[in-house]
Amino acid sequence: VQLQASGGGLVQAGGSLRLSCPDSGRIVSAVSWFRQAPGKEREFVAAMTWRGDRKLYADSTKGRFTISRDNRNNTVYLQMNSLTPKDTAHYYCAARRRSGIGTTSADYDYWGQGTQVTVSS
Repeated sequence: VQLQASGGGLVQAGGSLRLSCPDSGRIVSAVSWFRQAPGKEREFVAAMTWRGDRKLYADSTKGRFTISRDNRNNTVYLQMNSLTPKDTAHYYCAARRRSGIGTTSADYDYWGQGTQVTVSS
């Protein structure tokens, strides 16, 4: 499974961005987004089962971010609204081969190149 996140950029606080990550259509059980800020550990952002019947969010993103997947073009999205400078990080998409869904890096088998999101105050 090849993953490549895109859609990052520079945005002012309160603004929105939508990240995209084509996942090549290979069947996986779940897809997710993680982020890593300079000097910090990678942290979970959001995840969903491939069927879309279960979605998980970090407390810091719940209510502002929405994960979704378009099965027609095999792409997972992360819609980010009400961005704050604390959301500044490199964002990665990941996919899980095994059944189930998780919120840690170890739960995911495939990782893509990230995309930078910078939120100015």
